[in-house]
Amino acid sequence: MFLAVLISPVGIFAQNTQQNTQQNTQARSLTSGQKYKIKGVVVSKDDSSFTVRDAVGVDTNVVLSSSTSVKTKGGFFGGGDTVATSGIVRGLNLEVEGRGDSSGGLAATKVRFGKDDLAVARSIDSRVAPAEERITQAEQNAQRVSGQIDELMAISNAARGGAKAAQESADAAIAGVNATNQRISAVDDYVVQTNQTVNFKVSSAVLSPEGKQNLDNLAQTALTMKGYLIEVTGFASSDGDEKRNKELSRRRAQAVLDYLIETHNIPLRRIGVSYGFGEQQAVADNTTREGRAQNRRVEVKLTVSRGLNQNVEVRKDAATTNDQ
Repeated sequence: MFLAVLISPVGIFAQNTQQNTQQNTQARSLTSGQKYKIKGVVVSKDDSSFTVRDAVGVDTNVVLSSSTSVKTKGGFFGGGDTVATSGIVRGLNLEVEGRGDSSGGLAATKVRFGKDDLAVARSIDSRVAPAEERITQAEQNAQRVSGQIDELMAISNAARGGAKAAQESADAAIAGVNATNQRISAVDDYVVQTNQTVNFKVSSAVLSPEGKQNLDNLAQTALTMKGYLIEVTGFASSDGDEKRNKELSRRRAQAVLDYLIETHNIPLRRIGVSYGFGEQQAVADNTTREGRAQNRRVEVKLTVSRGLNQNVEVRKDAATTNDQ
């Protein structure tokens, strides 16, 4: 007599997609030699096996062999069309008969599924697979957003048999792919998260203790971020020669970079832009002592990728240090 492990159709995922994607799935270990009949949804597939998940989120590893009978339903013990094992795809709602093997999986003798279920699963898989490949490439290139494959799989698993349900599920999968593409496109969209200003004494490119403290705070914030870039720009007051002031502003910017890199091990790939503007872009009146003190500065902007940090917002400027 078969020990039946009943698993509901793909619609179980449509009822509460968020709950299913967040719950921890468990792997079932079957008794060697015991007969089983399992119903569920294919959640992963390779050349010689696949994993089927039941209604309560328990996974069973199913092993295929050359003697496994794979057919569309036409009566469980007869009829139906023969399908190659390679035709089994993720998202397919099916039932399997077989015996437990020595590894705790199920050695399949019969695999059955509806023609409509197969058509729906193939349609969804053809849309999800290119998106998965694109996400993988993006994550490898820039340590980009994780979790997208699970989101798309949840959408694909919501598909059900029937022409109307199949179309609705396909539209939902396309919407998921579009949302993923938007997040990937936003990876290169950087916004300012923190803006620190460090001031310098006359004719000096030496960091003050207060300036170092501000840079310490910025570095600690940066190391908690994904996909951040640091932009450093130096400036000078109108005191002295214009050419000399431009070089002085460059040295001030370099002093900030040296401190961040040498003291806090900020990777070079995280340094976006560094430039000395000299007397340009004054923020205060150069005809006053106080104004010139404000213009002798380096601006340090911590920017983050909107694609990798979905909830980023521009924070208020941090406190500045002013050395007279």
